[in-house]
Amino acid sequence: MTFNRCFCNRCMCQFVPPEVTANLAKAGVETAQISARASNQQRNRRKNKIVNLSTLTPSAKVGHAMRKIYDSQHEWEQRVELVRSEGDPVNSDLVVNKVYDYVGIVRDFFKKVLNRDSIDNSGMDLVLNVHFGQKYLNAFWDGDEMTFGDGDGEIFVGFADSLDVVAHELAHGVTQFTAGLEYKDQSGALNESFSDVFGTAITQFANQETADTADWLIGDEIMGPRLYGEALRSMKEPGTAYSNSLMGKDSQPSHMKDYYSGPKDNGGVHINSGIPNKAFYLTSMDIGTDKAVLIWYTALQRLTPTTDFNTAVAALVDSARLLVREGQVPCGSPQVVRAAFKAVGLPTV
Repeated sequence: MTFNRCFCNRCMCQFVPPEVTANLAKAGVETAQISARASNQQRNRRKNKIVNLSTLTPSAKVGHAMRKIYDSQHEWEQRVELVRSEGDPVNSDLVVNKVYDYVGIVRDFFKKVLNRDSIDNSGMDLVLNVHFGQKYLNAFWDGDEMTFGDGDGEIFVGFADSLDVVAHELAHGVTQFTAGLEYKDQSGALNESFSDVFGTAITQFANQETADTADWLIGDEIMGPRLYGEALRSMKEPGTAYSNSLMGKDSQPSHMKDYYSGPKDNGGVHINSGIPNKAFYLTSMDIGTDKAVLIWYTALQRLTPTTDFNTAVAALVDSARLLVREGQVPCGSPQVVRAAFKAVGLPTV
């Protein structure tokens, strides 16, 4: 089943959680205050932008998975100047070249490892905007393209310099064109978690790491001098990624007993994603990240926009059983997945 509606348009899928941005702003970081206002303005623009995703069909050919890199030239606009297209020679801008290469890695991973033809599985062209705004402290997927800020060089450095960021945000597009998980509450937490899953799997793939050698940190590559050594999330130990006077304290739970049920962060989409993230880590440590991500990708295609945690667990176990029968994952994988989710308190009764 394929869903083309962009649920992320309601709330842009941003890499830095709003809780962190708010804490930075409270701490007096001016660039965080500017970035928060810019994100709100961009979100309002998205409501007025016509994204014809609802008119597409699963078989619609919308491109040839070509990379198109635009330079926003520090304006708060997308697609200001096309600076590198598929097959073009290297650019004088190192950021353009880096994001071009990173998008190629993401595209190749989905094609070679998961047999997926670009974000929509129909060759969708990959559009990316770099140098967005002035010292913008975020990156986002908004339904049809990626946009990266340069950071301020103190709190965060350039977001396009991180494969983790590129992979995570483009993965939101994959989720959009498969399950279409609504960006709120448990479905939204699953949306964020799947992006972390694909992001870390792609990073491990590119760096030739294994579950044992990977650091399982999300966002550590974008930390500037004032936050060096911190991260935004830890899939290994949710709730331990950061704790400082600027970002605050990591509030991610690793177990359902600590589930956040409040209204902030669209019902905790970045917060509660720590619970399924931990289950993916545990599964990967047992059968390998390459096998675990295959189970997660197979299950993603069986979910619906309002899928909750319990339903997702059932789909993941069923997918593991299917892949065992096909000889793609080891025998015992369903039991591994069950044990991983039991360790984080799922499914709930």
